[in-house]
Amino acid sequence: MSSSPAGHAAPSTVRPDTETGTHAPLRTFLPTGDGISIDSVYEPGRVVYDACTSPAGHPAFASASASATVFVIAHGFTGDVDRPHVRRIASALGRYGAVVTFSFRGHGRSGGHSTVGDREVLDLAAAVEWARSLGHARVVTVGFSMGGSVVLRHAALQAGAADAVVSVSAPARWYYRGTAPMRRLHWLVTRPEGRLVGRYGFRTRIDRREWDPVPLSPVEAVPRIAPTPLLIVHGDQDGYFPLDHPRMLAEAAGDHGELWLEPGMGHAEHAADDRLLARIGDWAATRAG
Repeated sequence: MSSSPAGHAAPSTVRPDTETGTHAPLRTFLPTGDGISIDSVYEPGRVVYDACTSPAGHPAFASASASATVFVIAHGFTGDVDRPHVRRIASALGRYGAVVTFSFRGHGRSGGHSTVGDREVLDLAAAVEWARSLGHARVVTVGFSMGGSVVLRHAALQAGAADAVVSVSAPARWYYRGTAPMRRLHWLVTRPEGRLVGRYGFRTRIDRREWDPVPLSPVEAVPRIAPTPLLIVHGDQDGYFPLDHPRMLAEAAGDHGELWLEPGMGHAEHAADDRLLARIGDWAATRAG
C-alpha cells in the first residue's frame, strides 16, 4: 500500500436535482485520482424548519440554508453505501442538508481493494468534489472509525476541501492492538484466511500489501486541519479504541478542535443514536457556515 495526497476526480455526468427537476436520489460511480470506481449516492435531503429560530420566521431562509449544505459520510471498515446503519446515518443527517454516501474501495460495489484508511483519502476526495459539483456551497465530512481517520487525513492533505469535519470513533495512531476487537481486525487484514473472511463474510476485498510508506497518522494530521472547524466524537464504552485516542486527537487539535466524550456510547455508526446525530447536525449547521 502507498500513501499519496488526495487526487481529483473527473466530473460526474449526473446533473444536480436543481437541473433535472427530480428529488429522487442519484446514484453513480465516481472515478478517483488513481482510477478506482466508487459507488456513490446523492440525496437532496429534507429541510428542518423552525419558525422560532429562523430570521423573521421565513421558510425560504431555512430552505436555502439547508440546501447549501451537504454532508459527505465516510463509513467504517466493512461498511458500504447499502448497509442499513449507513442508510440510517444518511437519513438522520438528511434533516440538516443534502447527503452524499459512498462505498470505500474494496467495499460493496466499488472497485479496487481496501487499503484500510490509506488510499481511501482519494475516495473521499472524489465524493467531496462531486458534492461541490452539485452546487452546494458548504461541505461537511463526517467519518466513522476508519472513515473517521480518513476525514482527518483528507482535511489535512486538502486544505479547504471541507468546511467542517466530524470524526467519530477514530483511532489516533496506527497499528493499535490493545483491545480484542482490534486484534481480530488485524487478523482479518494481515492473514490470508482473514482476507477470505473479509471477502465472503463482509463483502470487503482487502489489499494484501503492507503500507509503504506508512501514511500520515490521524494524530499527525489533526494540527494541519486548522482553521477548519473540527469535532471529535468518541464513546466512553468504545470497545475498539479507548479514551486515550480521542484525547490525543483533541490535544493535537488545540483550540480549533472540539471533543465530545459520550457516556455509554460504544463504537462508530451502530452506537451513534438519533439524538447524537441530531446534535452533530446542529453543530455542523452552526460551524460550517
